[in-house]
Amino acid sequence: MKHRKHAARPDGSTYREPVDATDAKQRSGVVPMTARRRDVFAGLIGIAAAIATLAAAGVVALLLGLASPLFSVGALVIDLAPPGVKEFAIALFGTGDKAFLIVVLAVVVLVAAIASGILQSRRPPLGVILLLVVALVALVAALTRANASVLNGAPTVVGAIVGTLVLRGLTASLERWRNASTQRTQRSGSSGLVERRSFLQYLAVGSVVGILVGVGAQTLAGVTGAASTVLNKIRLPVAATPAPPIPTGAELHVPGLTPYITPNTSFYRIDTALVVPSVDPKEWKLTISGMVEKKVVISFAELLAKPLEEHPITLTCVSQEVGGNLIGNAVWLGYPIRNLLAEAQPTPGADMVLSTSVDGFTAGTPLSVLQDPGTAAMLAVGMNGEQLPPEHGFPVRMVVPGLYGYVSATKWVVDLKVTTFARDQAYWTPRGYSAKGPIKLSSRIDTPKDGRRLTAGTVAIAGVAWDQHVGIAGVQIQIDDEPWADATLARVASVDTWLQWMYHWPATKGNHQVAVRAINVKGEVQTSALASPVPNGGTGLHTIAVGVG
Repeated sequence: MKHRKHAARPDGSTYREPVDATDAKQRSGVVPMTARRRDVFAGLIGIAAAIATLAAAGVVALLLGLASPLFSVGALVIDLAPPGVKEFAIALFGTGDKAFLIVVLAVVVLVAAIASGILQSRRPPLGVILLLVVALVALVAALTRANASVLNGAPTVVGAIVGTLVLRGLTASLERWRNASTQRTQRSGSSGLVERRSFLQYLAVGSVVGILVGVGAQTLAGVTGAASTVLNKIRLPVAATPAPPIPTGAELHVPGLTPYITPNTSFYRIDTALVVPSVDPKEWKLTISGMVEKKVVISFAELLAKPLEEHPITLTCVSQEVGGNLIGNAVWLGYPIRNLLAEAQPTPGADMVLSTSVDGFTAGTPLSVLQDPGTAAMLAVGMNGEQLPPEHGFPVRMVVPGLYGYVSATKWVVDLKVTTFARDQAYWTPRGYSAKGPIKLSSRIDTPKDGRRLTAGTVAIAGVAWDQHVGIAGVQIQIDDEPWADATLARVASVDTWLQWMYHWPATKGNHQVAVRAINVKGEVQTSALASPVPNGGTGLHTIAVGVG
C-alpha cells in the first residue's frame, strides 16, 4: 500500500491518502504495455531500421558511385516482369511507369519493415532473419546487374549490418520499457519512465538521422549528376550534311495538333533503366565485334570528329496503343552506322547486330537495315540542335527509322556485336516480343479530344499519321457510318517522319463517332483489325466520340 502526501480533509487538515500500486504506476508514467501497443512500437522500430538500412546503403552507394540497392531491385523486377505486366503499366501510367514501380517498391519495403519489427519483438530473431532475406534479394539484384562486380554488393551489405544493429538495439530498448511497465511491485515508476523516455528518444533520433542522411545522400547524388551533366556540356560540331529546312506547309498550325517537331522535354521516354545512367563522355567508347574481319573501337572524341549528318526521324515505341502518345519526331545529329560497319567488315552469314547499353539492355537490329545506304541509321549525339539529354541516351544512342525502338533505339550504347538471329537474342525477344519489329502503318486524331462537346458548324479534325521509312500518301476520315472522306495532308518533309493532316467537318447536332485511317505510298490501307502491342506492335483504327450541340 502506498500513500499520497498532503491529501485534504474537509476541515482543512491534511493526511496521507492510501492508493493502490496500479494508480501509483499510472501517475508516475508507467502504464502496463498491451500486446497491441507493443506491436505498434515494434512496427515503428521496423520502419526506423529500414530507414537506417537505406540511408547507410545510400551513403556507401554515393561514395562508390553505384546505384542504390532499392533501384537495383527495381531493375530486377523490370527484367523479371512478364510482357503483360509491362504493357499494363505503360498503358495505365504511360511514361510514369517507373514512378509507379518506385511507389510499389516503397510500399513493399514499408510492409516488410513493419513485419520485421513485429517479428523481432514477438519472436526474435525472426525479424532480423526477414531483414537479411530482403537484403539478400537486394544483393542478388545488385550483383546481377550489367558489368557488376563484388563492389556492387557493398551498399547492401553495409546497409544490412546497420539495419540489423538498429533493429536489435531498439527492440532491446522496447523490451526494457515493457518489462519496467509490467513489474507488479516496485518502489516507484521512475525506472519505467526512464526506459520509456530512452526508447522514444532512440526511436525519434534514429529515424530523423536516418531520414536526413538518406535524403542528403540522394540529394547529393542528384546534384553530382546535374553538375556532371553541366561539366560534360558538349559543343556539338556543325553537321557535314545538315538536315534540309522544314518546308513551308509541313506544319498546319491547327490548335490542339501535335507540333511537327517534338521538343526534347516533351519527347516520350520508355526504357528499362529505373535510374538514368551517368556516362562520362571522356570514358565512353563503342566496340564493334563479333562476326567481323576487324574489331573497331571508337571514342566519343573520334566520333565527333567524323563527318556527322542531320536527319529528321520519328521514333515509335512498340508499346504504343491505338491513339497513344509513345511517339515523337526530332532532328537527330549523328554518324551513319553503316560506315563503321564497313570498317569492321561483317563476315558472310551475319544477319543481326546486337546493340548493348551501358545498363545491360540489348536490341537486335537486322544487319541489312543498318547497312542500307538509303536508311539514315545513326549513332546519334545530338537532338533538336542540342546534345542528347541524359534520359534520351547521352552521350550516344542509336536511331533507326522504320523500326520500333525495342529492336533499334538503344540508348547509352557501348557495344555492337555482329551476329545472327539464330545465335543471339535481344532483351525483349525471350519476353514474348518478335525478333524483328518493323513499324506499322498508323494514324491518330489529336483534336478534338475524345468526349469533347462541340458547337455545330465547321470543326477542324486534325492529327498525325506515320509509316516511317515508307511514307504517307493519304489520310481518310469517317463520321459515323458515312463513306470515308479524304483529309488534307501537310507537305511531306521526309518519309522518315510523321505527317500532319486535317479535315474540315460540317458538324451537325447529335452524338458522333469519328475514325481515321492512313494509306501509305505503297497503297496499303491501315488495318482496322485490333491487335495488342505484343508481340510486334498494336493495330486498329483510332476512334473518338464527340457530342455536337
